[in-house]
Amino acid sequence: MNSNTLRKLRNIGVIAHVDAGKTTTTERILFYTGENHRIGEVHDGATTMDFDPQERARGITIHSAATTVHWQGTQINLIDTPGHIDFNLEVRRSLRVLDGAVVVFDGVAGVEPQTETNWRLADEYRVPRIAFVNKLDRVGADFGRVVASLQDRLGVRALPLQLPIGAEGEFRGVVDLLTMQALVWDKDDASAPPRVAEIPAELLPAAQAARARLVEAAAEQDDALLDAWLRGAELPVDALRAALRCGVIAGAFVPVLAGSAFRNRGVEPLLDAVVAYLPAPGEATGAADPHAPLSALAFKLTADDHGAMVFVRVYSGRLKRGDTVFNASTGKPERVSRLYEIHAAQRVERDELVAGDIAGVVGLKDVLTGHTLASAKDAPVLESIAVPAAVIDVAIEPRKQADAAALAKGLGVLVREDPSLRLRQDADSGQTLLSGMGELQLEVAVEKLRSRFGVDVTTGRPQVAYRETITASAEVRHVHKKQSGGPGQFAELTLRIAPLPRGEGFRFESQVMGGAIPREFIPAVEAGIRKAAASGPFAGHPLVDFEAVLLDGSAHVRDSSALAFELAAAAALREAVMNASPAVLEPVMAVDVITPAEHLGDVIGDLLRRRGQVQGQDARGNAVVVTAHVPLERMFGYIGQLRALSSGRAQFTMQLSHYAEAPARAALAA
Repeated sequence: MNSNTLRKLRNIGVIAHVDAGKTTTTERILFYTGENHRIGEVHDGATTMDFDPQERARGITIHSAATTVHWQGTQINLIDTPGHIDFNLEVRRSLRVLDGAVVVFDGVAGVEPQTETNWRLADEYRVPRIAFVNKLDRVGADFGRVVASLQDRLGVRALPLQLPIGAEGEFRGVVDLLTMQALVWDKDDASAPPRVAEIPAELLPAAQAARARLVEAAAEQDDALLDAWLRGAELPVDALRAALRCGVIAGAFVPVLAGSAFRNRGVEPLLDAVVAYLPAPGEATGAADPHAPLSALAFKLTADDHGAMVFVRVYSGRLKRGDTVFNASTGKPERVSRLYEIHAAQRVERDELVAGDIAGVVGLKDVLTGHTLASAKDAPVLESIAVPAAVIDVAIEPRKQADAAALAKGLGVLVREDPSLRLRQDADSGQTLLSGMGELQLEVAVEKLRSRFGVDVTTGRPQVAYRETITASAEVRHVHKKQSGGPGQFAELTLRIAPLPRGEGFRFESQVMGGAIPREFIPAVEAGIRKAAASGPFAGHPLVDFEAVLLDGSAHVRDSSALAFELAAAAALREAVMNASPAVLEPVMAVDVITPAEHLGDVIGDLLRRRGQVQGQDARGNAVVVTAHVPLERMFGYIGQLRALSSGRAQFTMQLSHYAEAPARAALAA
């Protein structure tokens, strides 16, 4: 694939808050590009991209789904991502490998909490994006207010490329500010293209002012254009498009388009904008050279009756069917059996992938999310994918003991597919605990065990995933000595532990001098600390946010071993923690409640009773958005209480904000 061909490729994702119309927009894209001959609707459970039975039953996206479409001679690899916070890892790993994104906003609600979270992730991965303000046919929709909320809440320069014609039920088209023409959809029929018309007279002054701002922003990206603009020259539309593209890729501004995907209005111009303004592979993130050595990132795994498929993004080089490659993250060789271009639930076999491609690979045995595939064992490892913290646990066991092996296999597959699910044994009860980001994620996982693996399970009541930490430093000397007739065990070490800032995790350092502890035993010390930290000595929760420094020690020429030092380190850590003022940490959620104004007092009072701290209030139409930080432990069953307080009219969203030290009574309950 040459550079000219690369320019005819776009790797993009569609991201949004839940219910902003993201999947509906994607279904229209499939229709207009000819991929589908009929439109699938979310409310009918007939969408192409939400093909999982649970997605269709619940009417939400759970898994990111990939497909390939073509528009104006350009291939678009498209990933539709979930909007619900419980499945945020799907958004993270998609953004990690994409070159651009379409962010869908609800024309009534504007910037919502999950949109804000996803926007920050796109910032983190430096993904250029365009905004699509959807649902402008709904009562209360306001394009100008949404543009203002982009600027205020996201801190970006929002640059409208269009203005809507008509409002709410009268929304019928858009003004194209580049060509200064109106595009009008006379019917909701998706097969009818928009009619080009004159701009309505009442919109002309606003359109001229908006175009002036657009031209100024474009001219700022090119010195020659800026000079011509300052001299008052009329700038060519093609030159403006090229300058806008440069600005989008550089992150100088975010183009904003308008439409109503459900009523088939505004989708064709959105596709035009994807081709015109979002980058081709290599434009935003460095070279994508097909002649360089292979470098590819595994970003998602799925398993079915045909085996495991690994989704990869090829950053450089080529990957052919039958190739043997190296997992640079583990150093192990892997053999590629088959390559597939993905079309939602369908697969099209490929002989070769080249730089810029996103596709599925079958045959890789030990590759996990975040691993790097390369042509050499010692190749550089690509930046991996951060996995969000699990905040909720559920005890899980088979209803029939005969299903124990099938349950273990099923859980193993689920955790491999979704690294945000964690599996551990409770140290006290011996129960198997499945941990995740929220109740919905765990519900979906349990349903998968039934539907995919045929295992009927019983689950306990969801519990908060507490952590423990230390609030002071401590130093201990520990001697591990065992003699029982045969070879003995001996290890002596001095360990110092100290607290780290919240969210730092665990850090290990060895300051042993002069070989007091043989170098080959140092990794065993770290391994012993990590194992002991998995179930902290204070309350049995994982120990986090601390550093451990190995200061000194001694070994015996015959009786010392890696196992002896591992056991000594674990015992030393447990002793040190109890001398370092341990504390329990609880997850605190960022909660957004949208309530009619007349119920505001009741909502705030209820949040305060839940140990919540109100962070602010914001008017949204005739409703009020209350933002608060509330411990997760007090949010179980909240939806029922909120409906009772507001006569069923209020709604809420929440996501993890941070971990904080739990008050004494909560710590005891944990």
